[in-house]
Amino acid sequence: MRTVYVNGEFIAEQDAKVSIFDRAFLFADGVYEVTSVLNGKLVDFDNHIKRLKRSMKELNFGPKINEEEFLAFHRKLVELNEIKEGIVYLQVSRGVAERDFAFPDSKTALTITAFTQKKDLIDNPSVHNGISIITIDDLRWKRCDIKTIQLLYPSMAKTEAMKQGADDAWMVQNGYVMEGSSNNAWIIKGQNIYTREADNLILKGITREAVINVAKHLNYKVTAKQFTVTEAENADEAFITSATTFVTGVVKINGSKISSGKPGIFTKALREAYIKQALKQLK
Repeated sequence: MRTVYVNGEFIAEQDAKVSIFDRAFLFADGVYEVTSVLNGKLVDFDNHIKRLKRSMKELNFGPKINEEEFLAFHRKLVELNEIKEGIVYLQVSRGVAERDFAFPDSKTALTITAFTQKKDLIDNPSVHNGISIITIDDLRWKRCDIKTIQLLYPSMAKTEAMKQGADDAWMVQNGYVMEGSSNNAWIIKGQNIYTREADNLILKGITREAVINVAKHLNYKVTAKQFTVTEAENADEAFITSATTFVTGVVKINGSKISSGKPGIFTKALREAYIKQALKQLK
């Protein structure tokens, strides 16, 4: 039986309750982070909390959070649920208030919840086989830089991909790839790596930033620029990055095979280097 965290308490999952008047429930008025766990420890926790605080600031959340407190209950959840490899999902909502579209008084207490999931992050079929991608129109709002819980359209995109026999979808605006349903999108041409610049139209991934640094240490040139669907289909390699996939090769886009149809040499090198680096910085 899993133990979860709700507003300062560790309780059995079947006993966890949040008010029907919580704004996360009524308006998706909340933000979240997913922190990976390797060897029973947290990956890049400080940067996840830094991004969480930014998301809260962008949405004018009133109360501040205590970083040491958050670290403590993350670690406790990992311990209680015996997570050696997996994730901690953290959600912070604006809290409980009468249903009204306008934000309530800033004194409203936050609702803070978290739970764990066991996952095979380092060794799973996607690592060896790569994943297939479809492209789909990007119909999301224009503040994708805020990591909010309003994930209905990404869920629709992922579901459509599965209907078409693919693993995921990359969202596209005016012919240019933005990002995946829950990941950042990349291509490789020669020793040049391309990913879209981080602005309000995509999420600035924590793993994205780490991979940029790793790539530079491996002497790859990383360029933050838009690339088209056609450029992606004709790339030497393609991959995604996220907290749970790390670096995972994309081997097919819209039915078009990428090079050999297997995760590429550079993608594998980036993944290995990223994991090696992550293991040195566990918390």
